[in-house]
Amino acid sequence: MESHIITLSPLSSNDIEKELQSIQASARGIEIMKEKLIFRCFRITDVDTRAANILKQTMLSQGAEAAVSAGTVNLSASHTDVIIGATLHQLRNAVARLKEQPWGLEDIAHQIEKEYL
Repeated sequence: MESHIITLSPLSSNDIEKELQSIQASARGIEIMKEKLIFRCFRITDVDTRAANILKQTMLSQGAEAAVSAGTVNLSASHTDVIIGATLHQLRNAVARLKEQPWGLEDIAHQIEKEYL
């Protein structure tokens, strides 16, 4: 029997659950894996570079990614757009940390929570 690769992305939480059930994953396994299999990518505009640096480090600490402008790291730019790529699991963990941060990150965390979680 020959193996085949089938693209499953992007899928909703319900779709992922059905796919996991179709391969007979355990109920506990489905609960653990579901949010790790749903990926989100989005752009946040006009972020204070101080906040963008914290945002990037927070995302990286969760195994996610945050792309920022070249002027963000050395603070030569005052603001930047940020592109985030993360699973729901990573986003949920990052949002919890971002809610405690300054420079508008609490508001950004609430926006992410509302739109993507």
